[in-house]
Amino acid sequence: MKRMFEAFKLGNLNLVNRFVFPPVKIGRGKPDGTVTDHQTTFYRQIAKNGPGVVITEPVSVTADGREHPKQPCIHFPENVGELRKIADVIHDEDRLACLHLNHGGAASNPKIIGGPPKAPSVMTCVARQGNVSEALTEQEIHSILDGYESAAQKANQAGFDIIEVQGGHGFLISQFLNGKLNKREDRYGRDRSLFAREALSAIKQGAPDIPCILRISGNEMSPEFGIRQEDLLPLLKLAEEMGIKAIHVGMGNACFSPPWYFHHTSLPEKPQIDALSWVREHTSLSVIVAGRMGRKEKLIKLLDQGLADLVALGRPLLADPDLIEKWKNGRDEEIIYCGYCLQGCLHRMKSGEPLGCNLNPEIGLPELSPTSNPMNVLIAGGGPAGMSAALYMSRRDHKVTLAEKTGHLGGQFALAWQAPGKEKMKEGLDSIKRSVRSSEISILMNRAVDEALIKEIQPDLLVWAVGAVQNIPKIKGLDNQHVMTCMDYYREEKKVKGPRILVIGVGQVGLEITEKLGKEGYDVVAVEIIDQLGGAMEAITKKLALVRIEQLEKVTLMPQTAVKAFKADSVEMEKDGEILSLEPFQSVILASGMLSAPEPDDGIKKSIANIEIIGDVAIPVVLLFRISQIWTKSERQFCEVIFARTLRDKNNDHCNISKWCRYRYLRRTENFRTPGKILRRGPGLVNFYKQQGGSTGRNKKTKRS
Repeated sequence: MKRMFEAFKLGNLNLVNRFVFPPVKIGRGKPDGTVTDHQTTFYRQIAKNGPGVVITEPVSVTADGREHPKQPCIHFPENVGELRKIADVIHDEDRLACLHLNHGGAASNPKIIGGPPKAPSVMTCVARQGNVSEALTEQEIHSILDGYESAAQKANQAGFDIIEVQGGHGFLISQFLNGKLNKREDRYGRDRSLFAREALSAIKQGAPDIPCILRISGNEMSPEFGIRQEDLLPLLKLAEEMGIKAIHVGMGNACFSPPWYFHHTSLPEKPQIDALSWVREHTSLSVIVAGRMGRKEKLIKLLDQGLADLVALGRPLLADPDLIEKWKNGRDEEIIYCGYCLQGCLHRMKSGEPLGCNLNPEIGLPELSPTSNPMNVLIAGGGPAGMSAALYMSRRDHKVTLAEKTGHLGGQFALAWQAPGKEKMKEGLDSIKRSVRSSEISILMNRAVDEALIKEIQPDLLVWAVGAVQNIPKIKGLDNQHVMTCMDYYREEKKVKGPRILVIGVGQVGLEITEKLGKEGYDVVAVEIIDQLGGAMEAITKKLALVRIEQLEKVTLMPQTAVKAFKADSVEMEKDGEILSLEPFQSVILASGMLSAPEPDDGIKKSIANIEIIGDVAIPVVLLFRISQIWTKSERQFCEVIFARTLRDKNNDHCNISKWCRYRYLRRTENFRTPGKILRRGPGLVNFYKQQGGSTGRNKKTKRS
């Protein structure tokens, strides 16, 4: 274990430990390249007592290689001063700053660059909306190479200690190396490693004294389009010839195998270890391993076996920026472990929002400061929203009592890990529960909040976070069936009867239950009223689930289908205007969405003046938004506010969130519908639209601002 914390020499630089923060896109900058306080705060949090090297998110060497609208820029002279802000905050924490240089090639975003992406040859990036690229001219290639040299010069001027070059994962350098994609007949096609050589030479020309790291994909896991491992040999040899100091090994291809590129939790680990072993065998350079490295036992084994010299921690440090320090000091019980759900990080980024974390909504936000006027706070509900509010208010020195009416903490989140491929989410849940229990929060289990408890506690503020309840659709004959809610199923409160099972509702929960039942051998029919399956599920997770379900012979998915009636000898359904009659089912599982649990009754409201309603009880949404996001009406923009931050002095106007904000409903596909009718909408959204002079959207799709 001590080896993890040993100093390591990379070229002429001394690293304080063997950890590296990889080039994680954070989406917190401005489109013109201006570095924001959110960015510098984020990198300061990561660097403080953290990895020896902190690598920035990808920076495109030219404007036509950008992937994200808030990606840092390095095209203009003024970008030097902006990027220096990032290098400075990393240096302030005595860590080394590394600038990651890339050009997206075919993976570039045409909406950002103002035209088709450029690549070695015409190709389609399947994962990026099927974007079709144009072939680069030699003049354009030379312009990009000039961009590499200029970017290296600016990295030096901005004070970065190291430069990392993206040479893998299906981006531009990798596209040139890939014989399946590079169909050029000029010298860049005859010698596919030529562009890589010239790019590395340009960087050395621009910053001859800065050590370089080369990022590659050990295996792109795409037999049809991915680069072959043998095609990486010239690149590894070139890296040694050019004086590269380390090889940073990831997996997958951004265009053709995103699940591997993002190291999805449901994928097997053996291919990654095999790829790492192959790279280790074919290079004498230092090796950095990246992807799902948040478990101490695993990385200790890789270091001891000599498969890696350094370890990259990305998402694990989003969940807990103090992870390395806690490992070092034996504080494992305090660690918040990443659940690898991709919901708060990748899903948010793809939705156009800044990087976040389901388990750590504080990431990238200024450090909480103690309140000048501590309150006595009572929280009703020990689900994600309740626990998070309790933790953050406790850290602000409020006196907090958390009351949970059941015998366990976690709410619905406590069941999420039972879904296929989500087993590691249990570690994240357990981490949050440990944090609550080890804090100064007073916890009352099997105790509902009522007038008697309020009289006993005498709180200044009641936070109502009691979650949501199952929506029960009104279907003729349903009462005569063996009916279970999705919560009943996961809690095993009722026994499933087979062999035929009907699942009503194929949002995220319904899709996961359908797969689980199919794997258990049941004959499953799953129906969804709209045409989209999986609801607000993270896109990669959804695609992987659908692929696995396709392989289950006894599972039938029926989108745009409504259950009309349960009869004695059949079940009547309507699909695309046609009435269908199916054989009876032995069990019916309801996954038809959740409704807000009841708000405080009149007796409670009379007992205490200050009440705040948060989480699913305010409006049922995906996990991240239960914890940390609210809609700021006055500014009409997302305001990332941890609920506890608004709980200042009693007399402060901001104490009552409902006076100045509305929750935004972000889960359109989880609106609870019967044919032609929305059963429920968020309580604040309709009024908010009316106040803004807009449509309530009752007969339209909710548009994202």
